[in-house]
Amino acid sequence: MKKKLPNRTLVLGGASSGKSLWAENLTNSYNLPKHYIATAQAFDDEMRAKIDQHKQQRGPNWVTHEAPFDVAAVLSTIPSTDVVLLDCLTLWLSNQLLAETDLEKTCEALISAISACPAPIIMVSNEVGQGVVPESRLGRAFRSAQGRLNQQLATLCDPVVVVMAGLPLALKGELP
Repeated sequence: MKKKLPNRTLVLGGASSGKSLWAENLTNSYNLPKHYIATAQAFDDEMRAKIDQHKQQRGPNWVTHEAPFDVAAVLSTIPSTDVVLLDCLTLWLSNQLLAETDLEKTCEALISAISACPAPIIMVSNEVGQGVVPESRLGRAFRSAQGRLNQQLATLCDPVVVVMAGLPLALKGELP
């Protein structure tokens, strides 16, 4: 019996919580062509090594799209017969913030693209609201923007899952 993939799944968690691996395993559990939308940028050797490790871990059966800025354009090309893993919206938002884009307009475009994409999408994002108040203005702006984006995404998604210590917990809907 074939598992039904939810149209929109949001996977939240803290840094190194296991959320990306859990989302990847969920994506792999479906027998559909897989697309990985990567938002990370490799500015140093450590990040390049991490990206390479993730590519090897996924294997050759994935189509990887490097999209640190224009995720919406990539989503518009994905057919309904495929599945998308978008990892990670926290890095995407950081890229936007550091490039000083119009965050409200850019986030609206992203939400519209997610809503319009005919393929199932599994999205990974950090939950940043449980820590201390950031010391810098940029840190506080980021935390607020991430919180708003996560809230908008959660309204579109069912299920919404939080992963802690590699263990998933459904916040909305049922675990897939």
